[in-house]
Amino acid sequence: MGKITFFEDRGFQGRRYECTSDQPTLQPHLSRCNSVRVDSGCWMLYERPHYQGHQYLVRRGDYPDSQHWMGLGDAVGSCRLIPQTGAHRLRLYEREDHKGLMKELSEDCSSIQDRFHLAEVRSLHVLEGYWVLYEMPSYRGQQYLLRPGEYRHYQDWGAVDAKAGSLRRVVDLY
Repeated sequence: MGKITFFEDRGFQGRRYECTSDQPTLQPHLSRCNSVRVDSGCWMLYERPHYQGHQYLVRRGDYPDSQHWMGLGDAVGSCRLIPQTGAHRLRLYEREDHKGLMKELSEDCSSIQDRFHLAEVRSLHVLEGYWVLYEMPSYRGQQYLLRPGEYRHYQDWGAVDAKAGSLRRVVDLY
């Protein structure tokens, strides 16, 4: 069970909207979002409705302005509650359709290049758990939620190129 509250203004001010489940569009409830409070669970925020645009992982805590979740302004169009799982495991492939060099991972990885010597990741297979792929090392840059399943091409997870800098398991740290 998760609970998140969106506020139109910074510092938890203005109109608010509270939710406990996935919301494909927040537009009927708020015209903008400038602060967020996560009471429980891990959530992926999306810049646009229907889980489109830039993605931002938020965990339990207070985010008094969009810079605290690395947002690019006051646009949060949808959100998704990320289920918690006990195990995490995925496979990275250097080529499309799960071909080429394969590496398996079950822990966070701050640099795919340093650890596996992969310049690019062109396909993935998430065997267990939910992960966030970051386009740059040290958990920076664009974020992509990876749910269990096969991703035969980097476009399947929403990327415009095969940049894959780091990976982090989605776990509720509290």
